[in-house]
Amino acid sequence: MKFTLNWLKEHLDTDADLNAITETLTRIGLEVEHVTNPAERLAPFTIVEVLSAEKHPDADKLRVCQVTDGRETRQIVCGAPNARQGMKAVLGRPGDYVPGLDLTLKKAKIRGVESSGMMCSARELELGDEHDGILDLADDAPVGAVYAEYAGLDDPVIEIAITPNRQDCLGVHGIARDLAAAGLGVLKPIRIPDIAVSFDSGVAVHIAEDARDRCPVFLGRMFRGVKNGPSPRWLQDRLKGIGLRPISALVDITNYLTFAYGRPAHVYDAGKLKGDLQVRQAVAGETFVALDDREYTADGSETVIADEAGPTGFGGIIGGADSGVDDATTDVVLEIALFDPVVTAMTGRRHGLITDARYRFERGVDARFAETGLALASRLILDLCGGEAGSVFHDGMVPLWNKTVPFRPSRVASLGGLDLPAERSLEILAGLGFVAETEDTDNKTPVRVKVPSWRVDVDGEADLVEEVLRIHGYDAIPFVKTPVGEQQAGQAMDTSLKRARLSRRRLAAEGLHEAVTWSFMNRSDAALFADTKPGLIIDNPIASALDYMRPSILPNLLKAAQRNHDRGITRAALFEVGPVYLDDTPDGQLRVATGVRVGPFAARHWDGDDRMADAYDVKADALATLDAVGAPMDSLQIVAEAPAYFHPGRSGMVCLGPKTVLAVFGELHPRVLKSLDVDGSAVGFEVFIDRVPPRRRRDASKGALHLSNLQAVERDFAFLVDHGVAAGDLIKAVSRADKAHIKAVQVFDVYEGKGVPDGQRSLAVSVYLEPQEATFSETEIEAISARICAAAEKAVGARLRG
Repeated sequence: MKFTLNWLKEHLDTDADLNAITETLTRIGLEVEHVTNPAERLAPFTIVEVLSAEKHPDADKLRVCQVTDGRETRQIVCGAPNARQGMKAVLGRPGDYVPGLDLTLKKAKIRGVESSGMMCSARELELGDEHDGILDLADDAPVGAVYAEYAGLDDPVIEIAITPNRQDCLGVHGIARDLAAAGLGVLKPIRIPDIAVSFDSGVAVHIAEDARDRCPVFLGRMFRGVKNGPSPRWLQDRLKGIGLRPISALVDITNYLTFAYGRPAHVYDAGKLKGDLQVRQAVAGETFVALDDREYTADGSETVIADEAGPTGFGGIIGGADSGVDDATTDVVLEIALFDPVVTAMTGRRHGLITDARYRFERGVDARFAETGLALASRLILDLCGGEAGSVFHDGMVPLWNKTVPFRPSRVASLGGLDLPAERSLEILAGLGFVAETEDTDNKTPVRVKVPSWRVDVDGEADLVEEVLRIHGYDAIPFVKTPVGEQQAGQAMDTSLKRARLSRRRLAAEGLHEAVTWSFMNRSDAALFADTKPGLIIDNPIASALDYMRPSILPNLLKAAQRNHDRGITRAALFEVGPVYLDDTPDGQLRVATGVRVGPFAARHWDGDDRMADAYDVKADALATLDAVGAPMDSLQIVAEAPAYFHPGRSGMVCLGPKTVLAVFGELHPRVLKSLDVDGSAVGFEVFIDRVPPRRRRDASKGALHLSNLQAVERDFAFLVDHGVAAGDLIKAVSRADKAHIKAVQVFDVYEGKGVPDGQRSLAVSVYLEPQEATFSETEIEAISARICAAAEKAVGARLRG
């Protein structure tokens, strides 16, 4: 909800400054999100007079203008068609920032002619959509004055967050009421004008029986002889200030009523209506073109306003273009009605319509304000558009409002922790419009409190306690120390929980998105990943398809990825850290970090790699997770084996010793994917974080950092090995040849073919050597190389190629 400071002061008599107002708004629950002042960003722009406007010597559509601010004359090259001698315009100088263009002006030569500034349009100053020409100010605009001050733009705009229950603050008057109750001023009363009736409107409205609950009351009035043109400047400034585009006087009046009082209204061109108005439930298939120039087809659940020709709009949401007002309109019908919140919300949702009227009706509009709203709108129409007013026509009745709530002032202390005198609590409620129907202020005796019609959200005593607390101030609630139980402050987090947290952070850093899925699944899906056990069958599942405790998180993530794929999201990278169940014993529950990648590894990019995610990607994810939880990375082994739900030959396991499996990874078996109805291929991993051994105490902290400033050396070796030799075994052998100096080993080439014996292949590795005390000599490098070759030959039978 946006409003300007001056608009607020039309409803609130206060001397408070902007800071006091914004601080109070946040304190009473109307959180201020933004405060902007157009005058601040437009302060450099001044009013100038165009002394001359000559045609540019080298461009037909450009003019060379001489402009003055009364102190100096500047030359400006301007392409606006309305630039002319004698006009008053708005000038930006070199160094000024133009918000609508997001650029800072500087001196320039345009087609060879120097230009030292820019005359601006409304769009360039973010004051409207007009950009066909520069701002053409009135003849009496003061030359040299700051444009923002002249235009009255020094009016800060305040934007507050409105929670769904505070529909009463969807109008400036309601916000002023809250501030007045908080002691920041006095609420100005609404003066209901008397409207002189000159004729019988001659229009009727009929609410169908099946629509009485949808539209309890409809009030209308006809006006004749109106002139619909641009609205006056004060009204345009109000709407522009909150980001609305002025359209015409009649439309602007309805928008003003919506934002000033939270009361939507609508106007019809009476000359375009065919017969009387009807409020009814829509007929499936009927269509109309709305004011947004889109055609809507009803499905039969909506509430429509119609005439004899058909629908003229969805009630409480949007009107029809066929009955909309324009500059030629002379006779209009004003509508003030009440619409059911649920039907309004459902209709808006179904048709994707988000309007200011819908936003208010679906939250609950003050029913008793209908007649007042009609009078206020009528007065504005007569004052701004002229003409004469007809009689009021209506159907239905304003719903009775007699809601009372019992309130015990002592509950402010027991529910809210703030011990206030009963008189203070009732004073706060009175300031908000609540009326106590008894004078008894005993803290323990219930007081019948009458709820005002604009507070449709208040239903019980707790709601009244909340009102008292927020107005008096949440910061006044005394601090209460939480009792300390057995868990002492600062006690270390459980190791398993700490590892789960570290896993989540690392996997998110690797580019995966966290998912949360059920801890159970369909028994047939579970059978694809483990032997089913009777102890894991759920006796009373929440759904028949979720009858088994999950032995793996992979199927849940794969199905989630497929649901995304069905909705057009072909790339998925999901992970979840949670329990899996191997049996019904405590030891059978494991905490596992699981992830899947489906589709391209990275988002499509002109400089990127569009390859599909593969087993090496999830291997990297698994190793990153193990590293995050403190696994001894130097001792891990990668073996080319995996459970049966992975693709043989495209999967593996990360082991610590011959028996402890810390992780599995690879491409999921096509048979498994087909059974889960997953399209294409997918890769995944599981990291059993509870199986990672705890770090030994001496490893708990890192040793001193050692950085060598000596020249490192990189040497390449191409080894011939048998086909059955794993590259990882070769890397281990090379790494152990000289642990003091070998810091990294990496395979950079694999070759088979000409020059390589049958049954063998060439594995080329790069070895990074780092000296410890002195720069390597050639003899030392040769000695290390010899040890590398010997270690490779001894471990895997490798020999240097060539």
